[in-house]
Amino acid sequence: MARRPAAEHPLAREIEAFLEGLARTASPATVSAYRRDLEALAGFVAQGGGGDWARLDVTLLRRFLGGERSRGLAPRSLARRRAAISRFAAHLLEAGILSHNPVALTRAPRQPRHLPKPLDADQLAQFLDAPHDDSPLGRRDQAMLELFYSSGLRLAELAALDLGDLQPRRVRVLGKGRKPRQVPVGSRARQALDAWLEVRGRLAIDGEPALFVGARGARLGHRAIQKRLNELARARGLAEHLHPHRLRHSFASHLLESSQDLRAVQELLGHANLATTQVYTRLDWQHLAASYDAAHPRARRRSDDEGRQR
Repeated sequence: MARRPAAEHPLAREIEAFLEGLARTASPATVSAYRRDLEALAGFVAQGGGGDWARLDVTLLRRFLGGERSRGLAPRSLARRRAAISRFAAHLLEAGILSHNPVALTRAPRQPRHLPKPLDADQLAQFLDAPHDDSPLGRRDQAMLELFYSSGLRLAELAALDLGDLQPRRVRVLGKGRKPRQVPVGSRARQALDAWLEVRGRLAIDGEPALFVGARGARLGHRAIQKRLNELARARGLAEHLHPHRLRHSFASHLLESSQDLRAVQELLGHANLATTQVYTRLDWQHLAASYDAAHPRARRRSDDEGRQR
């Protein structure tokens, strides 16, 4: 594996300049992932004797991505690596270091669609209704579970919530790209949140704005939330693996089954594109075609005309 350039190397300095700008709009997790991707590319460029980014072209980029694929990097990771390089190349283009973005001439790797299986609604209700010890941490965990399922939040969105984001019947979240949206909070989630807020002050350190805090009083991190969900699944006898994204997927699937309103589910999930929601909720073409036939004026007119001709 190529050794990454030292921090004072020109390749590394340009990466830092790009990441500094990225951090203004992207999450810390995205910045960290992009750093790893670009440092890997910088190591490859430096290994070939390159001292600056001006030699980044299609040939070099294809060699780098091909090598990453050969060493077993997953398609999803390759796609993210390509996206990171594309944004970085756009930065180099703007800075006058490149004359074009070479990523546009490379092919994105095909990604398999691995969707989490939604939990059965009755099974999930039984899991959520299981009693807890009513301790501050028990109330906190119950509030997190109910809010995940009630509002379809991503892990990062729930972890980033502050007290000021919570309102009586809705919560304000910052989604991907720091795009804000408001989602409703169900009555059971509201009850669990009220119970948690009654005791939150016993744990939270002074001045901590986070809605959910750990035993030491500071904001609860992503890993800690994932760990608690796994522990709760085992403790409550849930036979299947539980993680935040599966609760989000269950929220979307159960809501869609009941409402048949794809657009509303898209808004609640914070998806920019309807196609993302279609894949995420396991809709197929037949469902979309049926919705089109039932709703589109020209589709109905054609059906009516055929009926009259008969």
